[in-house]
Amino acid sequence: MQSKELAIRITQVLDKKKADSLKVLGIEDLTVLTDYFVIATGTSTTHVKALAEEVEFQMGQQGVPVLRSEGWDTQRWILLDFGGVIVHVFCPDARNYYDLEHLWADGTPLDLSEFLVEPDAAPAE
Repeated sequence: MQSKELAIRITQVLDKKKADSLKVLGIEDLTVLTDYFVIATGTSTTHVKALAEEVEFQMGQQGVPVLRSEGWDTQRWILLDFGGVIVHVFCPDARNYYDLEHLWADGTPLDLSEFLVEPDAAPAE
């Protein structure tokens, strides 16, 4: 699976679990670390943990295991490394403090509007 497709699938999983402020930054031209950052916010440490666990589970089901992870002890910022995509799931205060969008401002934001569920959209009949 290509990195962009993986980032979109991960974002869809996070969206279904009600993650806030979803962002995907393309950083492949800025670093050799990864191609994309997926950044999301949970409403509490419990929500952050649930979001990270769901991403890890769903990607594992699709044959994409997490290579490394960090942050499970505090659950304020959980990082999941899938190689071409690194997922950052934050509590609101940690996201504001670390401000990855500002640090990686030269990254290219991915327009997620066509990939995420519209919260007010009526179901199709």
